[in-house]
Amino acid sequence: MDYTAQLDVAIQRLHDEGRYRTFIDIEREQGNFPHAVWNKPDGTTQPVTVWCGNDYLGMGQHPAVLAAMHEAVDATGAGSGGTRNISGTTAYHKRLEAELADLHGKEAALLFTSAYIANDATLSTLPKLFPGLIIYSDALNHASMIEGVRRNGGAKRIFRHNDVAHLRELLAADDPAAPKLIAFESVYSMDGDFGPIEEICDLADEFGALTYIDEVHAVGMYGPRGGGVTERDRLAHRIDIINGTLAKAFGVMGGYIAASAKMCDAVRSYAPGFIFTTSLPPAVAAGAAASVRHLKSDQARRDRHQEQAKVLKLRLKGLGLPIIDHGSHIVPVIVGDPVHTKKLSDMLLENYGIYVQPINFPTVPRGTERLRFTPSPVHGPKEMDALVHAMDELWSHCALNRAELAG
Repeated sequence: MDYTAQLDVAIQRLHDEGRYRTFIDIEREQGNFPHAVWNKPDGTTQPVTVWCGNDYLGMGQHPAVLAAMHEAVDATGAGSGGTRNISGTTAYHKRLEAELADLHGKEAALLFTSAYIANDATLSTLPKLFPGLIIYSDALNHASMIEGVRRNGGAKRIFRHNDVAHLRELLAADDPAAPKLIAFESVYSMDGDFGPIEEICDLADEFGALTYIDEVHAVGMYGPRGGGVTERDRLAHRIDIINGTLAKAFGVMGGYIAASAKMCDAVRSYAPGFIFTTSLPPAVAAGAAASVRHLKSDQARRDRHQEQAKVLKLRLKGLGLPIIDHGSHIVPVIVGDPVHTKKLSDMLLENYGIYVQPINFPTVPRGTERLRFTPSPVHGPKEMDALVHAMDELWSHCALNRAELAG
């Protein structure tokens, strides 16, 4: 086989479908978020405003987070030096796990290098702990959950997205004595809709199933202390395993699960994705702990975040743009074509200094390609006005459809 030619074929396929992705070299400026510098391919630079970052609350620039990271670097150096089992556990890791357990009202928490790894490693390990386990997974679960369920070698059932009736049918059709787990999300990141948490918990109680929820797009942003939608709705105690990230609202890096002490101990002891991975650097753990601690009492930042999302959605709706609004902080604008989506993204960046990545298949289904905006508390009126103006001009320039305007 001509391996190089085969690589050319694979890459060209993405170009032909309009799905080829390029890295945009963005240099964030400390203290100046959401503004950044685009290092262009021709060697020049251009100031841009980032509208697609997952640092939802701007905590990656917060003085308390930066101070904690500086202190840890000065005290311990750069890396952790090993896996958690072999020299890679420090006081910083233990403090962060304690903060996370407290955040979710659980006995324990377990750190991973990312929420992707936390999902994959945990879901692929659970059948080792519960032989014969059947996992019921929402059809729109994140790729990390899908991969974990696929790799675990156990039985799986896929229920239609947020369809509790379909989930009930699947549960009722299986052996009542078989161990079961329902895996779903609190906020689905592409449409911004919420999972029916209470109804799923009711089904879990009825059929004797464990519950596993991904809260990565909710931790820090929902609930009186940032514990996510489960905390907001006072349902965290009904969830057996909560997955979260430290790389979005908390502005640092890493992922985790929060659960009973025995559950965390078992996953820690059996999951290869935990056992054989170098632990987070102490400075990262320190910064994340400071962020979690701060957001437990910064409701004003959460309120401002929700307000910004509502304002942006209202203004884009006022232009007749086809946005999806399920009441969360995520603002998807549907374009419906991969080439047009990429072109809009390129023009926003090059002509208006607005950076938003196109979201194409396989992240979303074909025909639902979109631009997904993530407003933050530090996107001010000037940035908002510039974005709305640019979207209005480009939508007209590209002759894209608009909804009928009221009045």
